[in-house]
Amino acid sequence: MRLKRRMSATSDETGIDLAPMLDFVLNLLIFFIITAVFAKEVGLTVSRPNSSAATEKKEAGSIVIVIDAAGKILVDKKGVDVRAVRASIERLHAQRPDDSVVVVAEKGAQTGILVQVIDQVRQGGIQNVSIAASERG
Repeated sequence: MRLKRRMSATSDETGIDLAPMLDFVLNLLIFFIITAVFAKEVGLTVSRPNSSAATEKKEAGSIVIVIDAAGKILVDKKGVDVRAVRASIERLHAQRPDDSVVVVAEKGAQTGILVQVIDQVRQGGIQNVSIAASERG
């Protein structure tokens, strides 16, 4: 009978202790959750109107700004400099306050010029700016 007791006592001790592994997995989980919170993606948020809003804007009219591949800027088919966009927008916004602005950038247009034009439009008093792309260029 003594022999049986010793075997049963040793058989209880031969199991694998999972506590250190569970601690390690829990620490990894906490690490990944914390690092995921601090990971921020840089991007440009673009809000697109639904179809009913698009028809309303079409009826109201829009001020079209075209940026070609060479960097030339056209505000309502008139060539202007980047620094003159704000004055043109202020003048057109005073004449037609319900109009929106659509910036059409051709394929080869520089992004820096596009951002400068959008900044000038917003400084001119219009906060809702739509961006369109053109296949030309």
